[in-house]
Amino acid sequence: MVREKVKVSTRTLQWKCVESRADSKRLYYGRFVLSPLMKGQADTIGIAMRRALLGETEGTCITRAKSEKIPHEYSTIVGIQESVHEILMNLKEIVLRSNIYGTRDALICVKGPGYVTAQDILLPPSVEIVDNTQHIASLTEPIDLCIGLQIERNRGYNNIKRPNNFQDGSYPIDAVFMPVRNANHSIHSYGNGNEKQEILFLEIWTNGSLTPKEALHEASRNLIDLFIPFLQAAEENFHLEHNQYKKSRETYAAGFKETAGKKPAKTKLACLLAERRDSKRTAGCRRELTLDGRGIPMAARKATVKVTAIGSHKEGKE
Repeated sequence: MVREKVKVSTRTLQWKCVESRADSKRLYYGRFVLSPLMKGQADTIGIAMRRALLGETEGTCITRAKSEKIPHEYSTIVGIQESVHEILMNLKEIVLRSNIYGTRDALICVKGPGYVTAQDILLPPSVEIVDNTQHIASLTEPIDLCIGLQIERNRGYNNIKRPNNFQDGSYPIDAVFMPVRNANHSIHSYGNGNEKQEILFLEIWTNGSLTPKEALHEASRNLIDLFIPFLQAAEENFHLEHNQYKKSRETYAAGFKETAGKKPAKTKLACLLAERRDSKRTAGCRRELTLDGRGIPMAARKATVKVTAIGSHKEGKE
């Protein structure tokens, strides 16, 4: 057992293992501390970590047993002290350690009389048994016991619906994939007023397939993986908005460059107004150039008559 004193840090956030012990091959204990935390943060982290330790940490179990000589789950076999149901429950208690993905096959093939334990299982590579002394069955007569096993890595609890009959001699096993047996958190507060801070204590018990420190690391990684999609979505939105803003700036700059030094194009309304003004001017010119019967413009004739009249008046006076 290892114990260390807790030193409160007032600077950066730090964690430390203050106690660690192995009570047996299938029971490990660890106590961890995280500090300093602001008021309320310790409870938030403690609840999330406890749920991740119990529900998100993966384990390896035996999920199926197969034997052609077994008529049904609650039958007994001559030469074996335990019933088939008791053998399946003993297989369920075997703790395995592995890093496999998917399913693997294993085998038990023993000749009696004698005791059958976990060390008699022929395992695939990368799979280990935590406690080789786990009892499976007792053979009282010189008979052969051959059982095929299916090993799987998963998380949580696998509750399998059992069919009414097992025609192929295959029996599913309710597997508990949780390597963490229990997890608790406690909070210690210190400081006064607005400077009040907290220390988080985490206690973890495991079944030996993982140490408490390994379970804490795996649960932390699983929590981070759950929040990564939110971070990616925020980054994608930021890059999308940035690209749209950059594209609009480039489009505006290109359009301004093309229209620089050119007269602005007339709109449809401006063209209609210009045509209307031109038509009015043309009509005015036509009225001024209207001819009389002799082919002289009316405006020019009036001017000639006026000049002639003035000239004759002057001549008569002289």
